[in-house]
Amino acid sequence: MSKRFPGRRLSVLRLAILCVIVVAAVTAGYLGLRNVQDVSAAASMPSVFSGYVDVTATPKFAFEDPVEPSAKAVVLSFVVADPKQGCAPSWGAAYSPDQAGSDLDLDRRIARLRQLGGTAAVSFGGLSNTELAVSCKDPKALVDAYRQVVNRYDVTTIDLDIESGALSDTAAADRRAQAISALQKERKAAGKPLAVWLTLAADPNGLTPQGKEVVSHTLAGGVELDGVNIMTMDFGASKPAASSMSQASVSAAEAAHDQLGALYRGAGTDLGSETLWRKLGLTVMIGQNDTAGEIFTLSDATAMNSFAKAKGLGRLSMWSMNRDRTCSPNYPDLGKVSDGCSGINQGSQLFSATLANDVALPAQTVVPSATATAASVPTDDPSTSPYPVWNTYAAYAAADRVVWHGSVYEAKWWTRSDVPDNPVLQGGATPWRLVGPVLPGDKPSPKVTVPSGTFPAWVPETVYHQGDRVLFEGSAFEAKWWTQGASPEAALQSAPDSPWAKLTTAQIQSPGPTISTPAP
Repeated sequence: MSKRFPGRRLSVLRLAILCVIVVAAVTAGYLGLRNVQDVSAAASMPSVFSGYVDVTATPKFAFEDPVEPSAKAVVLSFVVADPKQGCAPSWGAAYSPDQAGSDLDLDRRIARLRQLGGTAAVSFGGLSNTELAVSCKDPKALVDAYRQVVNRYDVTTIDLDIESGALSDTAAADRRAQAISALQKERKAAGKPLAVWLTLAADPNGLTPQGKEVVSHTLAGGVELDGVNIMTMDFGASKPAASSMSQASVSAAEAAHDQLGALYRGAGTDLGSETLWRKLGLTVMIGQNDTAGEIFTLSDATAMNSFAKAKGLGRLSMWSMNRDRTCSPNYPDLGKVSDGCSGINQGSQLFSATLANDVALPAQTVVPSATATAASVPTDDPSTSPYPVWNTYAAYAAADRVVWHGSVYEAKWWTRSDVPDNPVLQGGATPWRLVGPVLPGDKPSPKVTVPSGTFPAWVPETVYHQGDRVLFEGSAFEAKWWTQGASPEAALQSAPDSPWAKLTTAQIQSPGPTISTPAP
């Protein structure tokens, strides 16, 4: 005999509760998986420090001779359109790439930085001059302009600093995006991927409406962005009076983080919070900002370093490495921004070291060292060396350059018989400064020649007056004041009290004063 148990039915309420539990469990599982994926994706993206260097600013900043490990990662600025050729790249509208190679020795200095384990990226645009995509309307020529720079300096990262009129030029934004996207695809196919960062102005409320439009156009154009770098500087009225520069910067970063998420969703990509922090960069202006009263201090730098590490910020930068030092007593107005100093008393501290503390540097490019070894000493070929090969019997004046064991050296003062790569002499004891390696494709620099009869030969008995020019041992000299009997030899030895100054190539080639042979 069997016994039947009556079945139970779930009430509507119980069924509803069960559905909620099931949905919650599925949602929690999905969100948990998504969070794991977000954290995993973020972990694969580096968080790095790299400081901007103004390539054309004076005094010249020796980025190829970094004083601290934090100074080994630089963003060289700015490549813009040539004023006379809208589709030709130039450095600061002043030097073509070839001119920068000869006048600034830029290629050799980049090679030297890489020998020391450093990295260099290139920034296009900036506040001044005309951005390439604004002036170049030919799509193919624009791609070629970007390609020229990327290939010449063999960079793996570029920075697109969009400011001023370029911000509102939507046609330029589309051209830029299409050109960079094409270049990225081209390089990816060749096994040389190109990382791209957008740099845009921000205030404590995040990106400006124009900045958001630039990001949107860039993503729509197919560019694979490594990230968006916000400039937290020159806030003006947007910064609350009670806020420090670091507090305003943190506010800008948090707002930009949310804005970036919305922009990516608008482009069809939903990124997690951790990944978005990795796709956000932040650049501060150290010391005195362009806006009067806005000063980014070393304490602000410490705060930003802590924030960057806590959030896993993808990039931390500063404007600029040129300015990372205390101004000299001769700089009269600390309220006025200088290209060569910060405007505050830094003591022995560096902003770059403070900001980069425990933050990684970009992956280094492996470059064989040109340092000579007993096993392999580079052969110096006079027919291809850019400067004369060093000779133990020759005398060299300050700024003279020579080639020795595959490297270029520059004399710091008059010297004879001092081996340029002496491994013992340090700092001020050596008369030579290592500039960088001899580069593939180097050719001998034209020798400075003075046409026969241009200047008379120096004669001990002759009286010379200020501005008189003479020839002595193949070099040209100009009298600094009245003189008789004083040999220009002392000027070759860099003696400050010599009445003679050796003429540079530019001075020799300039018309100069009309000089006749002085009467005895």
